[in-house]
Amino acid sequence: MTINLQAVSTTPQMAFSVHYKKMLPYVKPYYVRALFAVALSIPIGALDAVIAWALKPFMDVVLVDKSAHSPFLIPIVIVLFTVFQGALTYMSTYMNAWVGMKITQDVKRDLYKKLLYMESAFFDKNNSGLIIQRFSGDADTACTGLLDNVRVFTSRIFSTISLIGVLFYNSWQLALIAIVVLGGALAPLAYVRRLIKNVVQEQVKASGSILTKYNETYSGNKTITSYNLQKHIYEQYDGILRRLFRLGIKMVQKTAWLTPMMHVIVAIGVAAVIGFGSYLIVNGTITSGNFVSFITALILLYTPIKNIGKSFNAVQISFMAIERIAEILDIEPEIKEKPLAKELKKIKKGIVFENVCFEYDPNVPVLKNINLEAKAGTTVALVGNSGGGKSTIVNLIPRFYDVKSGEIKIDDINIKDYTLESLRDKIAVVFQDNFLFGGTLRDNIMLGKEDATEEEINKAVKMACLDEFVAEQEKGLDTEIGERGTLLSGGQRQRLAIARAFIKNAPIVILDEATSALDNKSEAVVQKAIENLMKDRTVFVIAHRLSTVHNADKIIVINDGEVVESGSHKELMEIENGAYKSLYNAQFK
Repeated sequence: MTINLQAVSTTPQMAFSVHYKKMLPYVKPYYVRALFAVALSIPIGALDAVIAWALKPFMDVVLVDKSAHSPFLIPIVIVLFTVFQGALTYMSTYMNAWVGMKITQDVKRDLYKKLLYMESAFFDKNNSGLIIQRFSGDADTACTGLLDNVRVFTSRIFSTISLIGVLFYNSWQLALIAIVVLGGALAPLAYVRRLIKNVVQEQVKASGSILTKYNETYSGNKTITSYNLQKHIYEQYDGILRRLFRLGIKMVQKTAWLTPMMHVIVAIGVAAVIGFGSYLIVNGTITSGNFVSFITALILLYTPIKNIGKSFNAVQISFMAIERIAEILDIEPEIKEKPLAKELKKIKKGIVFENVCFEYDPNVPVLKNINLEAKAGTTVALVGNSGGGKSTIVNLIPRFYDVKSGEIKIDDINIKDYTLESLRDKIAVVFQDNFLFGGTLRDNIMLGKEDATEEEINKAVKMACLDEFVAEQEKGLDTEIGERGTLLSGGQRQRLAIARAFIKNAPIVILDEATSALDNKSEAVVQKAIENLMKDRTVFVIAHRLSTVHNADKIIVINDGEVVESGSHKELMEIENGAYKSLYNAQFK
């Protein structure tokens, strides 16, 4: 079943080690730099203990006994160590950023490649904003924090070990108190993920909705303006923002208690150490130097702990993003080719539908036992009522969707037995609303054949009746057309799409209502281009205007997902009270 990104993920929580195993293939190409960045974290963390350790001799020798010959030596050593630690921190941060950005790009490449090969049903069920969020935003969330988390974790581990060493060096009694308090402060972190998982999932969906609104506003700006929808669209956008606000507040409610609670626990620990430490100094168990060194180490140990709640939230959000990425990468497109699939080279006999049934949603039939044949080199027109299934039929030929039952055969071989690339290479499709890519006229034409010669391009332009328009442009074929071809008229966009299909030179052509949105003048020009495209090819034409299908070799009437009539124009007009005759008379009465 096609994955629905709107659904809250039911993927089981991954263990800490699994998160990084999932990302290991992306770290591997840069593992030397990554290990170097992590290795730098070891001395960065360990050097935290130097200041605390150095305070004991400084207090005992300089301040208490006042016997040091060089009282400035220890401060200078502390400064030098700090400068050295700062330099290591810079190097580690730089290496982490470099590796992190490389990993992010590699993950995005794989996610984008996965997206490119998803079936049409996936895009039907998921809106653009959520797709952008899941296929791009999650990579940033996961990878940006991946190595940073490792670096911080490694640094804190060695900082903690070294500082605990200083604690025990100064007083094992006080050290035990400190460790008990430390454990109590960290215990609540085990519940954080459970508290925030659903909120994070809802935030991802809401963020996707925001992106969708921007996409809709860009693409539908004229509709919004013409229908005065600004207030209505704004209210929808505002509603999503309010929802994001509520989710943000809910996140704060579920996690904001961590930091103040840790402050309280840490304060209790410091108070206990000061109280018991004072007793140990009075009875001579430890010196003042021991105590100052211990307190300094304790504060260095506890300070990051007090703020760890916020950092831990970020870590959990990063881990959940990794899980969502893993979920996407594990998706197998429903439409894929069989092992050892054959290559489709030529169309010799034609295309046959045998008892084809199809449904977009379970138990809602769209096509019911469709049987039809298009012999090689002939034109088959599909006509009938709107929503009857005509476009669905032609969408099954290049396997935009797969049949539920029955077979579609090309030259007596099921199209599922051909490689997807060779099948689609033999089919050129001209839609009612063709998608054009940003760039020039030449760029869009050459999508049909990337290595096309100038002669082939000019021939395609001429056959698509686009040559006069190109000649009028100052830059000719190098004229920019705007995003989605917004700088072109409807007829020009259609002819550009026909030129793209022309240069592909595919033996099968599908024309899905290619002229229905055009005025009479534009339709006449485009129709001439279409006639050029149809020569010597196997053609499927969907048309509401029956005047455009008079000369088709076969006309098939599709109503409510079933074939109700089939024959030439002349044959169908001879059927008394026939479905085709009724349609024709209604248009030309």
